[in-house]
Formats: sequence, structure tokens, C-alpha cells
Amino acid sequence: MGEGVSRPLYWVGSSRDDLKGFPDKVQDHIGFALYQAQIGLKHRDAKPMAGIAPGLMEVASRSSDGSWRAVYTVAFAEALYVLHAFQKKSKRGTATPRQEIELVRQRLKLAMRYHAAAYEKGER
Repeated sequence: MGEGVSRPLYWVGSSRDDLKGFPDKVQDHIGFALYQAQIGLKHRDAKPMAGIAPGLMEVASRSSDGSWRAVYTVAFAEALYVLHAFQKKSKRGTATPRQEIELVRQRLKLAMRYHAAAYEKGER
């Protein structure tokens, strides 16, 4: 996909509602990172999320209220899927908590099923 061509953005599970609960500045930061991913760019704060599946990205944002994360996949050429948005509450290290990783795995499976049904069967 060429730079500047926007892919549709899909929200899996409660990810959109969760993001809307973040502080405004954090919402803007993560929203801009998602927009850049939609047009084929990578935000400076987006990092690959290793160990689950290729194409998973995590963008982190900090505010006075804490650290916030959004996980999305760029594995599909036709669409971008936001899998999870959460506040990182762990005080030890930068590792993503196990329960958050499991939720990402579950939602990635949902996104893959939706994508296969919508795009591989020619619905879009």
C-alpha cells in the first residue's frame, strides 16, 4: 500500500471504548499513531510487539495519570485492526502484563476470522 493511501481502521472488542477513556492528550497521541499506520507510516513511538505474531505493533503514551498502551496489527494490507487499549499499571519493568497479552491473542484471532470472511471472500 502506498504512502498516503488510507486503510480502514477496525476496533476489536472494547478497544475503542477503552481508548476513549484515556486522557485527551493520550487519545490524541495514540490516535495520530494509528492514523500514521493507516497511511503506511510508522509513528516514532510505535514498536513491534514481539512474541505473539508478525505485524503486531504497540504504541505507548505517558501522562501525569500513568502509562497507556494500544496494540494494533498491520499484518493485513487491506485494513488495520486495533486489538487492545489499556493502562499499564505494572510498576516493574516495561513488559506487558500476561493478562493483557492473552487478550491481544484472543482479539487477534477474532480479527483474523473477520478479515478472512470480509476480504478473502471478496465482500469488500
